[in-house]
Amino acid sequence: MENSEKQVAIKIEHLKKSYGKKEVLHDLNLEVYRGELFGYVGKNGVGKSTTIDCLIGAKKFDEGHIYLGGYEINKEPFRAKKQFGYVSSEPVTYEMMTGYEYLQFIGSVYAISDEAYKNNLAYLSNKFDLPSRDLNSVISSYSHGMKQKLCLIASLMHNPEIWILDEPTVGLDIMVFETLKNMMMEFTKHGRTIFITSHNIDLVAKICDRVALINNGKIEKIVDLKNDPDKRYQLHKIFLDMYAYKEKNA
Repeated sequence: MENSEKQVAIKIEHLKKSYGKKEVLHDLNLEVYRGELFGYVGKNGVGKSTTIDCLIGAKKFDEGHIYLGGYEINKEPFRAKKQFGYVSSEPVTYEMMTGYEYLQFIGSVYAISDEAYKNNLAYLSNKFDLPSRDLNSVISSYSHGMKQKLCLIASLMHNPEIWILDEPTVGLDIMVFETLKNMMMEFTKHGRTIFITSHNIDLVAKICDRVALINNGKIEKIVDLKNDPDKRYQLHKIFLDMYAYKEKNA
């Protein structure tokens, strides 16, 4: 099926964002399709985090439009935010709560039914190896990796259509890393969409269908790894060559 026939899950149109006089995002345009595992990569300071913050409604932007599952984030924020689950690079929770209390809070925010909550909790806590003894403990006693596992579980409790992951592998041990990788593959097989940023180019090259390379606040290149599998072995070089060229000609 051609891209033009695919359903768009995430759409960014003419996005602009400045901090004072510094323009961080410059007329950024992007479409991510339903069922796609999409990578978003670039050096530090080129606009990745700002894009994510605008995408999830955490920061206001100066111009442009962002649609999630067809809902515009500025005009229908509640519906747009129900479309996605989000995991940041650093785990953010209410640390005075237990793991169970935090997940119950997340369930109430999304108005998840009791049955769906119990089923999702059982499945996800098992998948990410966060048993009852840990969920009964106060989050402040968790290790960094445990907190990140809790955030991964929380992000999926409402069965979102879109999973937005910002450097999700930070602090995860090898077993949870493999679980997360498998979960991402499974997520898209069910027709849902992943948008992931990562400094791990090898991971991005292995799992993503397409990858956008961002520089100076705009998309410089989109690499189609699904239709051109040889690019998976070349992505690291493509990434380095793009920035070397840009810096040489800056």
